[in-house]
Amino acid sequence: QVQLVESGGGSVQAGGSLRLSCVASTWTYCMGWFRQTPGKEREAVVTIKRDGSSSYADSVEGRFTISQDNAKNTVYLQMNSLKIEDTAMYYCAADPQYIHCSRGDFDYWGQGTQVTVSS
Repeated sequence: QVQLVESGGGSVQAGGSLRLSCVASTWTYCMGWFRQTPGKEREAVVTIKRDGSSSYADSVEGRFTISQDNAKNTVYLQMNSLKIEDTAMYYCAADPQYIHCSRGDFDYWGQGTQVTVSS
């Protein structure tokens, strides 16, 4: 079992920045951030593997940056130039299995942290 604890959400004006953190209770091969708004499907924001390879959604490329501290089983999501459309519940996800990570499947999820961007 992998437990994930997210932090760092909040409210910010458009153009501002926020930093999310996610700590995993144990080793994982991949971690990522997803987001969801009411009535919409959950979408992948960015994922990262232990080797540092990452994949960003087009909508956040160049504005969001994921980083990780493998020794602490922690990932960070630096969100800059936030837009109103970035408003969502952000979920941290992780998986310890290479095969799952290679397919983009995540078995473990955090409870989410709300990000609200206003004009």
